[in-house]
Amino acid sequence: MSDGAPVGIWEWSLTEGLRRDCGAAEASAETPRAVLDFISAYPDPAIFHLKDFHEPMRDSAEIRRRLRDIYAECLDRGKFVVISSPVHYIPEELERSVLFLDLRTPDVIELAQFVGDEERRIFPDSTGANEAVRNQLARALLGLTFDEARYALRRGLARNRTLGAESIPTLLEEKRLLVNRTGVLEFISDPGGLEEVGGLQNLKKWLIERRKLFEMRDSLSAEIVPKGLLMMGMPGCGKSLCVKAIAANFQLPLYRVDMVEIFSGRHGKPEGAFVAACKMMEDMAPAVLWFDEIERGLTTSESGGEPGRIFGFFLTWMQEKTRGLFVAATANRINLLPAEMIRKGRFDEVFFVDLPVDEERNEVFRIHLTRRGVDLAGIDLDQLTSLTNGWTGAEIEQCVVSAITQARLADRAVTEQDLIRTAVKIVPLSRTMKEQMTYIRSWAFERAVRATPQSLGR
Repeated sequence: MSDGAPVGIWEWSLTEGLRRDCGAAEASAETPRAVLDFISAYPDPAIFHLKDFHEPMRDSAEIRRRLRDIYAECLDRGKFVVISSPVHYIPEELERSVLFLDLRTPDVIELAQFVGDEERRIFPDSTGANEAVRNQLARALLGLTFDEARYALRRGLARNRTLGAESIPTLLEEKRLLVNRTGVLEFISDPGGLEEVGGLQNLKKWLIERRKLFEMRDSLSAEIVPKGLLMMGMPGCGKSLCVKAIAANFQLPLYRVDMVEIFSGRHGKPEGAFVAACKMMEDMAPAVLWFDEIERGLTTSESGGEPGRIFGFFLTWMQEKTRGLFVAATANRINLLPAEMIRKGRFDEVFFVDLPVDEERNEVFRIHLTRRGVDLAGIDLDQLTSLTNGWTGAEIEQCVVSAITQARLADRAVTEQDLIRTAVKIVPLSRTMKEQMTYIRSWAFERAVRATPQSLGR
């Protein structure tokens, strides 16, 4: 090695045994213990790659002890042992003797090069896509491994017979399937724009302003790059719709974390599943990450145990996560939110989404009726607005849907009377949960910014 001569590379796996530079297998080094003995006795400098060796380490105290012996025997002799594994497992006895490297998924530059290589391999006579298109394709593939990216590209080729901007929807669809298989993350494929959100002008203005900063994130200091927001309020007031509008406004993909699945135990320990999901999302950035009903999954660290450790990790992660990831959290039972979560610095802003005022209910009626092709010429929206005081946006939508359903059953167009007859039968949440609504408003009075301008009357 002192002369700069290359050293041999040995690879071992449970199925193939020990081989040097893809040569014939060593008959004396088939088992985990035998390969360690071979390394110990090998006289020359070399690199030994042990594939999936986490299982022998996990199952055998003898293997763990032998690895500690190997560490001492290889020291200063030019022999190096590299253990690769799809899972992070290092026995406590070996933690001080092992350098851990977490190989993340490829970045944009690596993926752009990979896309170019795939193009040249599949279309050797083609000039291929230009650099701008390759970068677009690479951004669509962020968060995938090279094998997953290759599969997505081939699916795009099968559909479009070429690799270009028209292949991006196919790549995103493949990415959705790959993300959803994790069980704890869901790719939301149909986000709506801000124009589908009725009212909430303060929130909309804030999002439009922050979009400019988010687009400039690579040239700004970390403390002014938008990290995320928290929306709290009564169920049905449009918080989930606003999250989808954020993704559309920022022109980013939207992913939702399923905290119920994380705590179900079906994906390993909740703490590990949550950390893995957050790290995976950093690989997917730029993106919007949605924590729905965050108060159900993240409790104060004072509670101790796994939920407390997850909460502690989340607070630290919010401060240190990549600047290309925008976190949007929603909460209904706001009294369960720990004070550490809503203090300034965790989220850029905390908004309170109240029941829609008259002007907002009028706009919500207009949005839902127009979306469903109803002619507004014969409908008095002001009268409907006066009849629905104290309603949530979800209740207004259900009123419109029920009225249209009745009209379709009668094989005629929906009328204002259909809407009125439906409206008088609906008892709003603000009436059945009056005490809770009063408490929520008083709780949020000094803790959050109103999503609706104060100039609009209630």
